[in-house]
Amino acid sequence: MKAVVWTKYGPPDVLQLKEVAKPTPKDNEVLVRIHAATVTAGDCELRSLRFPIWFWLPLRLYVGLRKPKRITILGQELAVEIEATGKEVKRFRKGDQILAWTGFRLGAYAEYKCLSEDGVLAIKPSNMTYEEAAALPVGGLEAVHFLRKGSIQNGQKVLINGAGGSIGTFAIQLAKYYGADVTGVDSTEKLDMLRSIGADQAIDYTQEDFTKSGETYDVIFDVIGKSSFSRSVKSLKPNGCYLLGNPGLSQRVRARWTSMPGNKKVISWAARAASEITEDLNFLKELIEAGKIKTVIDRRYTLEEIAEAHRYVETGQKKGNVIITVATE
Repeated sequence: MKAVVWTKYGPPDVLQLKEVAKPTPKDNEVLVRIHAATVTAGDCELRSLRFPIWFWLPLRLYVGLRKPKRITILGQELAVEIEATGKEVKRFRKGDQILAWTGFRLGAYAEYKCLSEDGVLAIKPSNMTYEEAAALPVGGLEAVHFLRKGSIQNGQKVLINGAGGSIGTFAIQLAKYYGADVTGVDSTEKLDMLRSIGADQAIDYTQEDFTKSGETYDVIFDVIGKSSFSRSVKSLKPNGCYLLGNPGLSQRVRARWTSMPGNKKVISWAARAASEITEDLNFLKELIEAGKIKTVIDRRYTLEEIAEAHRYVETGQKKGNVIITVATE
């Protein structure tokens, strides 16, 4: 089978399309034919290992000190069709169309993969294409997870910083579903798209700093972790909530130890159980089948164009999701 092999840490050109052995499912696994995957900012960071030192070293020890060894195929979210099942598999059967998140097992940049039945898998929404479904396991799940933590109520004011990416585009739609007045913050070229998916206001961060405007919000969701911690907290209403989707070490420490005036809360990313993730995935599926939210797709690439896809994602210009189309049938 064809797969994009990760040969060393570095720029997009380290990703090489090669022929590798087709996997065989274990008793509790399904063998899937991959129709679509995605390229996220996280994939690009992992490829080049551009992480803070406190995370960089343990990650390198896990993946491989000098070059990737434990993991050689990147990609963490995918939409697939089940080709074969292990003899102990009960949840799925051959022919099922599913979407999945692989976590740190990765491996989505390939024609086939084996997935554990107990992993994060769900039947694909009937009204979504494979390409649309592939973007749900990361962007959709992160948005649902954080906005639920924010306990958004009807009529509240919600601001989403970094609203034009994979997570942000789902977050805008989910916040509107919860009945919020939503402000999206991103670059100039993304503002029209933010409005088209429901943002009531759109702020160009290159022209305006939302933390200096004097406006206050019930919930601030910083998807990219680049807003000023202290000024964002000051921009919250009493009992407001500051959600940190990609916090640095200092933000994590401050979130844990800072005493918040007016009962304000700061919530940063934390690992969650597979059962909780699966529950959120099924919730997303229900909303999509009801026509409440949709996937925003910017560009599509093939496996052969994977390096170009990574280069584009690294520009920070993508609107919503970048899709890798693997199988077209």
